[in-house]
Amino acid sequence: MAKILVTGGTGLVGRRLTALLTEKNHEVRILSRNPKNINEFKWDFSKGFLDDKAIENIDYIIHLAGAGIADKRWTKERKEVIVNSRVATANLIFDKIKSQNILLKGFISASGSNYYGAQTTAKVFKESDAVGTDFLGQVCQKWEAAANQFKELNIPVTILRTGVVLSKTGGALEKMRTPIVSPLGSGNQYMAWIHIDDLCNLYIKAVEENFVGVYNTVSPEFHTSKTFSKALAKAIKRLYLPIAVPSFLLKLVFGELAIILLHGSRLSSDKLEKKGFVFKYKELKRALESL
Repeated sequence: MAKILVTGGTGLVGRRLTALLTEKNHEVRILSRNPKNINEFKWDFSKGFLDDKAIENIDYIIHLAGAGIADKRWTKERKEVIVNSRVATANLIFDKIKSQNILLKGFISASGSNYYGAQTTAKVFKESDAVGTDFLGQVCQKWEAAANQFKELNIPVTILRTGVVLSKTGGALEKMRTPIVSPLGSGNQYMAWIHIDDLCNLYIKAVEENFVGVYNTVSPEFHTSKTFSKALAKAIKRLYLPIAVPSFLLKLVFGELAIILLHGSRLSSDKLEKKGFVFKYKELKRALESL
């Protein structure tokens, strides 16, 4: 049994991960701005505060905290929130762990599949490929740098570059369950995706096995906006309309944020599978049917 501290534990992935870790008899603690339950501890990165009790005798930290990328238009202020909610939070934890000389068994951090930049290309990106130069690429670069500083303390670091998470409740899939399902923009942009249980099992693998390094955390089955929309419409028994939502309209509604809807690349999951990870939901059809 490991003692695990989870940031972002009340979010979409955090809730499911906490349930699965608890089922496996791990002790889970959650950092929250408004703690309510016995396993929740207060923190406030804007004030540099983190309850010392949260990290007493802790074994692992799973860093999921971060403001939603697609929740609001990207104003200058919103961009700062997106970065700081990921980076400043990790820095606060690092300072606490360092000052108290806590030797963690591992620091496990989320990152984004847009690490390579929001672009549509024939290239299939591997973990060794260069970071993108756009906003999302730079967010991921700073996010991962904040995680990698734990190596200075001889703490193993695992980073999961995660695609769109498919879940029964909340997340991107809930927004896609419209009466009529259509592709976006050209429809040819790729959507890197993963079932929430496969994602959570990877976090568990990082706790229970020697699973360190950087990984593209996406399903091996590639889909474009067109093919994903068709599969979704069939799975939820909705009308599929092949006429795509125009790019100009998405840009008008979402501003710069529209780039994540209009562009996307394929990511290789070979490194994961070579590490012995077996996807439960390797095919989109099966993943959608389970939800």
